Amino acid sequence: MRSVSVLNSNILDDVANTSSRTLRLLSLLQNHRHWSGDDLAGRLEVSVRTVRRDIERLRDLGYPVEAARGVDGGYQLAAGAAMPPLVLDDEEAVAIVVGLQAGAQAGIEGIAESSVRALAKVAHVMPTRLRRRVDALRTMTVPAAWSDTGAHVDPERLTTIAQACRDHQRLEISYTDKAERHSEREVEPHRLVLLGRRWYLAAYDLSRHDWRSFRVDRIQAATNAGTFRTQRELPAKDALAFVRAGIEGSFPGFTIEVIVEADAATVRAAVGRWATLEARDEEHTVLRMTSDSLDWPALALGSIGADFAVVSPPELVPHLHAWGERFGRVALATVDERRTI
Repeated sequence: MRSVSVLNSNILDDVANTSSRTLRLLSLLQNHRHWSGDDLAGRLEVSVRTVRRDIERLRDLGYPVEAARGVDGGYQLAAGAAMPPLVLDDEEAVAIVVGLQAGAQAGIEGIAESSVRALAKVAHVMPTRLRRRVDALRTMTVPAAWSDTGAHVDPERLTTIAQACRDHQRLEISYTDKAERHSEREVEPHRLVLLGRRWYLAAYDLSRHDWRSFRVDRIQAATNAGTFRTQRELPAKDALAFVRAGIEGSFPGFTIEVIVEADAATVRAAVGRWATLEARDEEHTVLRMTSDSLDWPALALGSIGADFAVVSPPELVPHLHAWGERFGRVALATVDERRTI
């Protein structure tokens, strides 16, 4: 009986080792477009023959693993008819949760509810040790909700444009500009840019024979119009610089410049990436931003918790004064007065 028990124990160990190795193999295939048999064998510390057997096990489980022969032969995980289970390490799992939490507040139409549902599913299957890390991150982070600007983006359209940028696919778009003029354009998309609270598409406009940036929430339709081979050279160091230059050149709102009595690290921690900072010295920072209203700069400046001097625009000073008077009235109100509000 003892020998039978030992034999059963060895069998269970072999099954566990095989299952663990198969999961590691799946993780490798998901993290790399192409692996040679020798590379996989080296990573898994097994023979190439064992790798072939494990590949067959994955295929039996429904994973579409493709194999190529020859000098450049090897294995890669192809796109399947349905999304297979993902194998994530700790850092990847936490990163997905953080991304879903941000998505729950994003300015993409319909994405918030989907993000919340996905977040619930991911958190449910997480190991306890990871769930504690995620819960700590969630409970100790103060989210900055997006303002309701009416500039919500259709997620399917955003995905279509992103894929066109990646695959060098021309797009035919229906676009309405800020003057409410409607036009049909054919463009070569370059990059999507998230700037402030809005998504922009940097693209070469074949209809205007020049580079343009388009607000994605103003694109009513986007359809594939064929492949273009050569990517034109963007007239800027990157897509962000191109879009930002276009906005600053034609933006109907305000360009803010303020000198804050705090170091750059303190200011950055308070305002995030929505402003450009220049350290004047260890105790003063020049803050610059663009905005379509003065409310967002007032809110951002108030969050820093430091004194500041307004350089421009002059309209910001009376706007801050009006905010200060309003807050002052609330702060001085009696308890009874607040109850009547």
